[in-house]
Amino acid sequence: MTGLRYVYAVCRPFGTPLQSQLTGVAGDPPRALNHHGLVAVVSHVPERDFAEEPLRAHLEDLDWLTETARAHQGVIDALTTVTTPLPLRLGTVFRDDSGVRTMIEAREEDFRRTLERLEGRVEWGVKVYAESEPQESPRPAQKATSGRDYLRQRRMQTRSHEEMWQKAESFASRLHERLSAFAEDSRLHPPQNPTLSKATGRNVLNAAYLVPRAHSEEFVEMVDRTKGEVPGMRVELTGPWAAYSFAGEAT
Repeated sequence: MTGLRYVYAVCRPFGTPLQSQLTGVAGDPPRALNHHGLVAVVSHVPERDFAEEPLRAHLEDLDWLTETARAHQGVIDALTTVTTPLPLRLGTVFRDDSGVRTMIEAREEDFRRTLERLEGRVEWGVKVYAESEPQESPRPAQKATSGRDYLRQRRMQTRSHEEMWQKAESFASRLHERLSAFAEDSRLHPPQNPTLSKATGRNVLNAAYLVPRAHSEEFVEMVDRTKGEVPGMRVELTGPWAAYSFAGEAT
């Protein structure tokens, strides 16, 4: 088949085949390209969409980007079940197999060092959200009868908000410290934009943790025990993922 080469990840050789029905970006099944004892997982993509200019335009198209990212992630997820992949950036494309081999040779030392560090490890994501508003008082607020009453009520509301955010940040800090002590490595990401994530509440922790696959169950239990620990805090756990945050190639 003709077309450009879309590269999902680099990994060590693996014996277990990927699912026969798995399709990648642009609907083409991924295949393994072996070179210098490393494997690049690639598929064919059409020039009309993935050459430099059309790809740049497509990356501004949210629907196209979402579909492509979903297909890309599907291949990474499948690889994670059979090996430890080093994910490459979304939209990593080369002219042909020779271009992929040249890329492997140029970065071979880094690839091997990173794969050694990530072998047998997965990434877990933990987010903490605080409620957008303080818990309602069981008694309705009295209507202000004067300017002084109004200012007093406003000061009380402000103090309530400040106390809630302080409580949220303290909880998130303690949780991150606890999980970081268990994990081999951790990364703090910027809080998520609620407009983009559609999540309710204020994101006060957005972190990733590198955990040996063999210890993942214990890590999950540790996170689960914190849920409901502090009223008004919502803890969300995602994973296990390929170690995007620790690969130096996050999309």
